Amino acid sequence: MDMGRLGVRTDLALEAREVAARQLGDAIPGVETETVSQDGITITRIRVLDERGSRAIGKQVGHYVTLEVPGLRRKDAVLQEKVSRAFAAEFEAFLAAIGTAPDAKVLIVGLGNWNVTPDALGPIVVENVLVTRHYFELMPERVSPGYRQVSAVAPGVLGITGIETSEIVQGIVEKSKPDLVICIDALASRSIDRLNTTIQIADTGIHPGSGIGNKRKGLSRETLGVPTVAVGVPTVVYASTIVNNSIEMIMEHVRKQTNRTREIFGMMETLQENERLEFVREVLGPLGQDMLVTAKEIDEFIEDVANIISSGLNMALHEAVRSDNAGIHTH
Repeated sequence: MDMGRLGVRTDLALEAREVAARQLGDAIPGVETETVSQDGITITRIRVLDERGSRAIGKQVGHYVTLEVPGLRRKDAVLQEKVSRAFAAEFEAFLAAIGTAPDAKVLIVGLGNWNVTPDALGPIVVENVLVTRHYFELMPERVSPGYRQVSAVAPGVLGITGIETSEIVQGIVEKSKPDLVICIDALASRSIDRLNTTIQIADTGIHPGSGIGNKRKGLSRETLGVPTVAVGVPTVVYASTIVNNSIEMIMEHVRKQTNRTREIFGMMETLQENERLEFVREVLGPLGQDMLVTAKEIDEFIEDVANIISSGLNMALHEAVRSDNAGIHTH
């Protein structure tokens, strides 16, 4: 199945699977899915096992974990702490699953443009992670047990540096020789509800701009030579997606009032979701109005979710930090 033909513009494996499930049913060949929910946090673990699964949902073979927390919009500090702990537990289990040693050296790469708020997730996370590599290099005798070597960089974007991000990161990896690279990036979603409330972890690396049709050279094990884990949060959605969702919500509302929706909506009532979305794009595209849209509270959201991720990474990467946070239980 050609996900591009279906109009799927999303960086989230969960959303790609949802689209495929509407066409193929819940039992998608080559794809395993597990979902658990607790304390307002829904965790979905997706494994794309082979090329059949990869073709079905349009994502690379690998392991994807998604944390959905609609309550993050309430700015609940207690919930944010729970999400940090849940993220830390999932990330630690993720590292164990890909065979990362407890003393493995880690490079964290904060992708994105720090001058554009919806794209500033990576740089903000880098500002808040616990960086330790220089201590191991300069004063190893003063490093307490329970910490590992972690370095971090925010390389900027092509429009600022004139250099492909992948080239910068490849140079850093070649010189600093980490055992693992963690890439943090803002993502694109096809659902308004998932903006700033969803975190995805993937062991397939990351391809900057893929969710908005601006494909750049990826950061992955194949390009960097070391295991590469991607962490992302959807911060933008296409205007056409918002229009399409709004049409569906209007039709659903009218269906509750009358059974004469066919007379009211005409052909629109019979279109599949992807067909309706493509119709909306055909209208907005030539006018230059299929814009990328973000929430008006993006400044607050991006700070909150960046703090959740940085706190979770600190706990997952450093045993000493985990032990200092009472009540944190990891897999």
